[in-house]
Order: sequence, then structure tokens, then C-alpha cells
Amino acid sequence: MATLEGKTVVVVGGSSGIGFGVALASLQSLASTVIIASSNRARIENAIVRLQSHNLPGKVVGEVLDAKDSSVVKQFAIGLGLVDHIVWSSGDIPKAEDNLQDVRSAEQGQATFTVRFWGPFILAQHAKFHLGGSLTLTSGQSHFSVIDRIHLKPPAGMKLVASVGTAFDGPVKGLAVDLAPVRMNVVSPGLILDKAYGENKEAMLASLNEKILLKRAGNPTELAEAYLFLMK
Repeated sequence: MATLEGKTVVVVGGSSGIGFGVALASLQSLASTVIIASSNRARIENAIVRLQSHNLPGKVVGEVLDAKDSSVVKQFAIGLGLVDHIVWSSGDIPKAEDNLQDVRSAEQGQATFTVRFWGPFILAQHAKFHLGGSLTLTSGQSHFSVIDRIHLKPPAGMKLVASVGTAFDGPVKGLAVDLAPVRMNVVSPGLILDKAYGENKEAMLASLNEKILLKRAGNPTELAEAYLFLMK
């Protein structure tokens, strides 16, 4: 069975949710180094402790990354040097009031795309990979990751969320050509649940679960297998 032995894996958004699941799965697959990047130093330190508690052989490194700043993303990518695999799972669903109201300016609309779209786009142009490397993006980054479904059939008031979901289609295909032989992929998770919503999660999921054939949300541990498959 293929492993990630000797490989360096970078997970942007690796301090929680899907990203944390990918970071842990990478260590379990014997990655030599896992670098988790997030905007919050405290979350990074907490995630490192949680990852190290599994007593796996790989090294865990944390990096603070403000993905809202394209110049910072560029320098982060350059500073990594040669790596094997990068996963981008960072990004939040726009605030409800931003979705429900009309977009009054280009700047307002652009803010929605900064982390979720432009962040990985800039990183892809400046990251360097070893032979056999891969870059995997996530369409639908959130604690309840449903944006990929929303862009297929958006409900009222979700135009900004839907626009980000569809924005990946063309650029990812172009990046796959530009980055070759680095493998470029996107994972569209569907409904993925983490622990961020605590006691309220069951009430929030009740109506959504009824629309899913499986009748339950997935979890980051299950989803991480898809990212591992694309790395290997």
C-alpha cells in the first residue's frame, strides 16, 4: 500500500475541520513533515498539540498565514521551498447579511473571493513541488461544507456563495495544464461536520440531513481519505 513516507505535506487551513483531518491522515500515512498554516496562532498551537498527541513519527510545523493578503500568500509559497503536496482547505462562508443583500460594490463582492479563490490561485503560481507532487483545493470550505451543492442549485440569498463555488471550474483546469506534471485536483466535500458548532450542531443539521441520501453528514476523518488518494 502506498504511503507518504519521506514526503512533506502542507495544509493551509490545517488547524481545524477538514484541514486538520488531512493533516492527521498525512501523519498516519507516514509523512515525514506536515506543515499546517492558519491565520490564528493559538489555533495552530492547539492543533500541533493535538496532532503530536497521536505519537506519530512525522514532524509537525505550524505557520501563521493571513490568506487575505495576496502578497503574504506569495511569500509563504516561495518560503516553503520544494514540497511534495499542498492542500488548501481554508475559507469561510460569507456572512448571511452579505448574501441576502444586493452587492453594492465590486469591493464588497471581491472580499468574498479573497481567501477562497485568490488565495489558492496565488499560491499555485508560486509554490514549487518535487516530482510527483500535487496541489489539491477544496470547493466548499466551511464547518458545514455545502457550497459545492449550493452552486449547483442556489437557494434565495446565496448568490455570493454560489459564485465562489462555480469560480473554480475554469481556473483549475488551466492550472492543471500550467502546473503539469504536478497533479491539480479539487475536492467537493458535500456536507461535512466538525465540532465547531458544539451543542447546536444537531438542530442545525436536522433539515439538511433529510436532503441527503445517507441521512447524515460526513466527517473530516472520512473525507481525508479522498485527499490522501489524490496525493498518492
